[in-house]
Amino acid sequence: MSAALTVAGLNDLFRETFLTGRVVLTDGIASLPDDLREAVITRVRTFDAFSPDDDPYGEHDCGAFDQPGVGKVFWKIDCYDPEYRHRNEDPADPKVTRRVLTIMLAEEY
Repeated sequence: MSAALTVAGLNDLFRETFLTGRVVLTDGIASLPDDLREAVITRVRTFDAFSPDDDPYGEHDCGAFDQPGVGKVFWKIDCYDPEYRHRNEDPADPKVTRRVLTIMLAEEY
């Protein structure tokens, strides 16, 4: 299996389950009414609209969508060392990688 496919699988697992990492909601997402915030989180967890334009390396590490009642939403996964201090250069190795998923309004980018 290629490194990109391994990373994509690990990113998908994290995004779908929120296990093995941290999830950060920006102020704009956190301040949404409960039902809209939950709708955004559900869309991130079930996102599958990856394309070569948006995901050129095939790692499933970012996405964007329009959410009714909210507007444009972005999400991004970054990989860090186990202490979350430095970016990890080997995101295909889950033993040395911790993921951070940030969910934000487009205007917060």
